[in-house]
Amino acid sequence: MEFPDARLLVFAKAPVPGRAKTRLIPALGAYHAAALQRQFGEYTLTRATEAKLCPVELWCNPDTRHPFFAHCRRKFGVPLQAQQGADLGRRMQGALAIALRQAKFAVLIGTDCPGLTAEDLYGALAALAAGADVVLGPAEDGGYVLIGVRRCSRRLFSGISWGSHHVLEQTRARLQMLNWRGKELAPRWDVDRPCDLRRMEQDYPGTLTRFL
Repeated sequence: MEFPDARLLVFAKAPVPGRAKTRLIPALGAYHAAALQRQFGEYTLTRATEAKLCPVELWCNPDTRHPFFAHCRRKFGVPLQAQQGADLGRRMQGALAIALRQAKFAVLIGTDCPGLTAEDLYGALAALAAGADVVLGPAEDGGYVLIGVRRCSRRLFSGISWGSHHVLEQTRARLQMLNWRGKELAPRWDVDRPCDLRRMEQDYPGTLTRFL
């Protein structure tokens, strides 16, 4: 491993029909939306573990008890942690703070961005190793698909309009307020809405059929 003192945290939600990928249910139905959540989780963990850049952890929502998470632990050899917190910001801040007790820096990703590459992960880890305080992987919808940190503050995550197109600009403003050194990767897009499914089929023909 090139970055043994780092951690890669994968945030994943239990693939429960009716609760997973809810914005895709009108297009896919509850069962297939949950199936897509499951396949995205496995796809992300495959990329993360095969890259062999640093230790990988799976952070589970709402807890670690769903059979899918036990399957991932066996298949990928990753430890399971339960996400804690009332909103996404608190859950991310808490997970990164725990990771930084054992590691010099940490990167956190979700499972909704099929275009996030091993090169992106390497770029984030290398930037942190070179001294960046925070690395962001911007999303085209105004959020981000990756965040990496050398230090962690609640102010970086509190008061952010999670789920809106203001997330990235608000986070940039927090970095300026904290006077932290930030670096950004190339923008990526994630799969949240029915129009994203069409784009996924255009950019990666056959992918949706393969995932489902």
